[in-house]
Amino acid sequence: MSPTQAPVVVEAAGALVWRVRLGRLQVALVHRPRYDDWSWPKGKVDPGETILAAATREVAEETGHDVVLGIPLPGLEYPLSDGRRKRVHYWAAQVAGRPDAAALRARPPVPPASTKEIDQLRWCDVAAASKRLTRDEDQEPLAELVEAYDKGRLDTRALVVARHGTARRRADWKGTELDRPLTPEGQRQARALVSVLSTFGVGRVVTSAWARCVSTIAPYAAAAQITPEVSSILTEAQHLTSPARVAAEVLSLLEFGGDAVLCTHRPVLPTVVDVLAQHARRPVADALPTADPFLHPAQVLVAHVAQTPKGPRVVATETHRPHEL
Repeated sequence: MSPTQAPVVVEAAGALVWRVRLGRLQVALVHRPRYDDWSWPKGKVDPGETILAAATREVAEETGHDVVLGIPLPGLEYPLSDGRRKRVHYWAAQVAGRPDAAALRARPPVPPASTKEIDQLRWCDVAAASKRLTRDEDQEPLAELVEAYDKGRLDTRALVVARHGTARRRADWKGTELDRPLTPEGQRQARALVSVLSTFGVGRVVTSAWARCVSTIAPYAAAAQITPEVSSILTEAQHLTSPARVAAEVLSLLEFGGDAVLCTHRPVLPTVVDVLAQHARRPVADALPTADPFLHPAQVLVAHVAQTPKGPRVVATETHRPHEL
């Protein structure tokens, strides 16, 4: 590698799987006999796989638990002996339950890791986990997780806002806006969204009635065996007439208390984002997109929502671009 050439980055992903037992926060650690270390379940991203799908797959392999991802946590990046760099992405996660059954149907089966790779799984109170962790670097995501728990920001549900995939150009389409379809690239993007929505446990699908949105969400709805809720309110035409009705639809999804996806159009996104900002912590609101196009075709904005005594609160967000799908 030349002095000016950027090092190759090996992407990896995992999660801090948490639960509360007898009022105490606990996390799951795994032991790797090859290294004789205790760490978070994680592993390399396979070719063609998203970091999100890699996180849930690796956790399932190493712990035997299907999980749903929550808020993103600090990751790690460090050099490897061969000159490459390794970058690890982490999320908080919970073991999937009955409400997540639909999302699990959209995932491929995951075989367990061999005992040569992982030979122990242990649930520990966070203080014990901090002492047991082998690497100091693994303390940072744990500290973030504990802080989120203490502030009531850890137990969240996801509202995923999706812009429809790439559609036929208006100038090239002779039909109505209602029927303007996705391009082959848009159809590929729609298929790629399946694993993304599944990782966040999406069990409710709400979409604009126009074809390009319905088609964007159709592969996930089919894989998860969910009947989409088709809404004329989320179309461009209805948004022009009454942005307030769109805002009310978004608020109802924030109050829903489950994991959901809302698929709509670029001109509708400013209203959607505005509602999220009104119900977000100030640093989170300030980090939301502020300029057109807000999201690119098939890009998703994941709002992590905590239900508080004062109503829903967006405590974290993340976006995922089409080139990552």
